[in-house]
Amino acid sequence: MDTQLFHIFRNTPTGRETFLQSVYFCTMMGVSPVVYVPQHTKFLMYFEKDVVQVDLDGSYLSSPETAEKHARDLAEAEDLQLGFFKPKNFTASTLPDIPVDFDFMCCPRSISDLTSKIGLGYIGSRVRRIIQAAHFPVLITSPSFRKWSSVTVFFGGSKNAVNALRLGIRIARKTGMRVRLFTQVDGGKTRDDYEKVILESGLGDDMERYVDDWLLFFGGKFEENLYEVPHDSLILMGAYGHGVIRDILFGSKMETIQSVMPNNLMVAGPHYLDRGV
Repeated sequence: MDTQLFHIFRNTPTGRETFLQSVYFCTMMGVSPVVYVPQHTKFLMYFEKDVVQVDLDGSYLSSPETAEKHARDLAEAEDLQLGFFKPKNFTASTLPDIPVDFDFMCCPRSISDLTSKIGLGYIGSRVRRIIQAAHFPVLITSPSFRKWSSVTVFFGGSKNAVNALRLGIRIARKTGMRVRLFTQVDGGKTRDDYEKVILESGLGDDMERYVDDWLLFFGGKFEENLYEVPHDSLILMGAYGHGVIRDILFGSKMETIQSVMPNNLMVAGPHYLDRGV
């Protein structure tokens, strides 16, 4: 089965920008896009540990007569063939069930709020719920389309950071891009402490093969150190959940990253499974 990215298409100018980011990712990674053109403003995703109801804003139903053509034209301009997802199962007559066996998913920062209400520093609660429950990573796009020419993994030594590093190596294998690590050193740790985590995770050889830069900061304000991340780098980070809360917490540094960085983000949640390429 092809590696697939799932995209909910919004037939608006902002939706076009998000979809162009999916097209670019699929082209770089050799991934097949699967596009859902919604006919209802709600749908359900049945994950192993959660059922997520997504409530789309009305703009996702804009101009349905041209939506598929617009999506196909954007993809074919990059020699990419689309698959369109048509729901077959419904929990209720206007509540389709969406499968969760994709390899990636692309979302804007929020899929449940009007664009005019969305600031850079806000990732919607539904997107967070998907990240918390999904085995696949979620690509969270910048407001307008931008290509990326490198990958920056935020690595703090946790299990979630290891997930992000595995994902970065996965992307490096497919794209040929080199990986950069970013670490804000905490608690008197040394580089050796972080390298030990990488070695114990079985990533030592991949570290040597794919990582060519490591930004280690032993001081300074985290927000100021973020300036060293190139604007055209895809940021990868791991996120974690806290028990049975309704939302997902990224941790204080992760919240800062998503609130101040305009880059495209890809987030691997606590249930991320590295399925290779």
